[in-house]
Amino acid sequence: MPIPVSASRIRSLFRVACVSLLLTLLAACSKMVTLQAGLTDADANEIVLVLNRQGIQVDKQKNKEGVTLLVQGSDLSRATETMNAAGLPRRSLSNLGEVFKKQGMISSPMEERVRYIHGLSAELESTMLQFDSVVVARVHVVLPERIAPGEPIQPSSAAVFIKYRPPLDEDAVMPRVRRLVASSIPGLAGEDGRNKVTVVMMAGEPPASGIAWTMLGPFRVAADSAGGLIWAFTLLFLAALGACGYIAFQMALRDTRVAQLMSKLPGRRVQKTVAGADAAVSAQQGG
Repeated sequence: MPIPVSASRIRSLFRVACVSLLLTLLAACSKMVTLQAGLTDADANEIVLVLNRQGIQVDKQKNKEGVTLLVQGSDLSRATETMNAAGLPRRSLSNLGEVFKKQGMISSPMEERVRYIHGLSAELESTMLQFDSVVVARVHVVLPERIAPGEPIQPSSAAVFIKYRPPLDEDAVMPRVRRLVASSIPGLAGEDGRNKVTVVMMAGEPPASGIAWTMLGPFRVAADSAGGLIWAFTLLFLAALGACGYIAFQMALRDTRVAQLMSKLPGRRVQKTVAGADAAVSAQQGG
């Protein structure tokens, strides 16, 4: 005869199950940490777009200093690696200019020269970033300058560094970069000027493939994991259904009438089996 389970025992098991489920949910919800702060809306949206493609959820908050992006602590390292591979956030092009900000009514020739070179480099870098697959672009400009009185004037030159994501045809892009830079800097027009533009191109890591998402009920999950999650939820549902049925069965056994009825069932099965065996023996003897 099955041993009845007391109501206090059932309540205790139910509390343990609830506490275990709560601890599992709390463990799954990691603490939110700051990924980037002081961003513009454009930079923040670009970062959110790249991270969401990799399945990283980002919380965007605005404050007086700009936009702050928060991610779960468990996703911090993966989010940082993804941003570095994409060249995000974009380098601010105004910091060097702010160092040489105009302070008075009249600027020195050196200050005017530095501001001009910085503005020219920043504009060229911004244009380089418009090329497809370009992640980082740096332009270093050297304008004509006389080192000392009586010395010949040093001609203009430029050095360009480009980091890109494959695929990109360097042989097709490099002449365009030289022509663009030479046409933008005084003293570099013509074939001789293009020869004074040095271009260095470096391939970065290929972009990681994006994650396809799908809706599983009210949840947004990766499409590759949807099938496995359906089976897991089905097994959990069946296990929970079986546990509820077992608990209901044990509670029903606490009723005296149900317990007596269940205790008689094995005896009836034995009587039917014995009667069937006697019938078979009598038929063989009669034959």
